[in-house]
Amino acid sequence: MAGRTGFALAGLAAAALAAGASLMPSGVAAQSTETAIFAGGCFWCVESDFDHVAGVLDTTSGYIGGQNQNPTYQNHPGHVEAVKITYDPKRVSYDQLLNVFWHSVDPTDAGGQFCDRGHAYTTAIFATDQSQVQKAKASKAAIAKDLPKVVTPINSAPTFWPAEGYHQDYYKKNALKYKYYRFSCGRDARVRDVWGDKAYQGIKDAMG
Repeated sequence: MAGRTGFALAGLAAAALAAGASLMPSGVAAQSTETAIFAGGCFWCVESDFDHVAGVLDTTSGYIGGQNQNPTYQNHPGHVEAVKITYDPKRVSYDQLLNVFWHSVDPTDAGGQFCDRGHAYTTAIFATDQSQVQKAKASKAAIAKDLPKVVTPINSAPTFWPAEGYHQDYYKKNALKYKYYRFSCGRDARVRDVWGDKAYQGIKDAMG
């Protein structure tokens, strides 16, 4: 009896929610979000950088582009560390996110990023649709005017695999270790060497 009563109450609640939704003004709709995926070396740092961008709603560290399904930190052959960014296109555009990406990495380095070497730490843009492909190509051509070379590839996004839980929000959960790693790896110093006063364009707060 208790179980049936529970189902009945649940049904009434669902009906009430449906009725409430039907009474909402026609102009009110769920918030529309879009996704961008960037690889820029250590995903802890990329996540931290984009969390400082107005209009970014969520960041997830993960792996993309490799040979195996369900990759892990210990087993991700061919994958690169990347961050999936969920954003509000009414507050920040994909073009603006591209600008942040370029100016927070070293796109001239084909062997990794900063102290992190090897394919897993190389830069890449993973476009989720053809519009993003075209915008990424245009932005790459634009920044190439400022740099001697740009080696960052632009790829259509395959499956993105979220990283283990302890990697998510690492810069918040392990602030001292993260700050020491970022400083000792030379990330900010190298970005400023590459970009000068254009370093970290579009990031509203101080890095760290």
